Amino acid sequence: MASVCSAGTDIGFASLDYLQVAILGVIQGISELLPISSTAHMRIVPAILGWHDPGSAFSAAMQLAALAAVVSYFWHDVREVTVGSIAAVRERNFSSPSFRLGMAIILATIPIGIAGLSLSHVLNACGSPLRSLSVIGYACIAMGVLLALAEVSCRHRRTVGEMRMRDAVIVGLAQVGALIPGVSRSGSTLTAALFLNFKREEAARFSFLLGLPAIALAGLKELLVLFHLHMPLETWMLLIFGLVVASISAFGAIWGLMKFLEKFSTWPFIVYRIALGVFLLVGVHNGFLS
Repeated sequence: MASVCSAGTDIGFASLDYLQVAILGVIQGISELLPISSTAHMRIVPAILGWHDPGSAFSAAMQLAALAAVVSYFWHDVREVTVGSIAAVRERNFSSPSFRLGMAIILATIPIGIAGLSLSHVLNACGSPLRSLSVIGYACIAMGVLLALAEVSCRHRRTVGEMRMRDAVIVGLAQVGALIPGVSRSGSTLTAALFLNFKREEAARFSFLLGLPAIALAGLKELLVLFHLHMPLETWMLLIFGLVVASISAFGAIWGLMKFLEKFSTWPFIVYRIALGVFLLVGVHNGFLS
């Protein structure tokens, strides 16, 4: 469907109603924190239902819902890293586990921060080629294959407590791939952590904690962009409503994922990603998706 533009920014969500935004909020909240690509789902659902593409601005702003869910679920970890890092600086105890994890989180954020700012004019532009269903389809399949390789070739033994700065750099670089729609931030960082031999649930924890600044910066940056567009109050109310719905569904998604990975592998997500990618490519090729 056509996009809706304002000063070059895609704000297709402004043309949707509250029911449509609620549905997309649930989809965004769940898919943002599962390794299945929220962008893919935010493109494919409107395409199938004949709705306007909500736009990259909506997807980016909705990351604040994921931020709220991750901080709530991992509140103990977030508090420990924050308070522990401050105490370590005061005491000059730079070998503190909390300080090291805090520095790792900052280090892992630098690559996506630089790349995100450099490519923002392409990523959020109206009609961006990166949001095409073909690109998303290929990205879904590629990440599905990489996640499968991580499952079959790596030992899943390490914990977050064994994290090294090198691990943070690798996962941080992998996070840059999430700028390509269809890759998935949680998918790329989870896959990288699995390749580093972290346990599945520890890899997810590592992924979520390292992604907190990136999620916050992306969401807040997009809110600032939308603020400068001088959108009407009704459009802001739509966005806020979507954020509330997405926050609730995101918390449920993260709770379910952590419980699932304690007992099972990521193979269901691998199969789903590859099947979704194939569906998108077939749909585009045959003309029933655009």
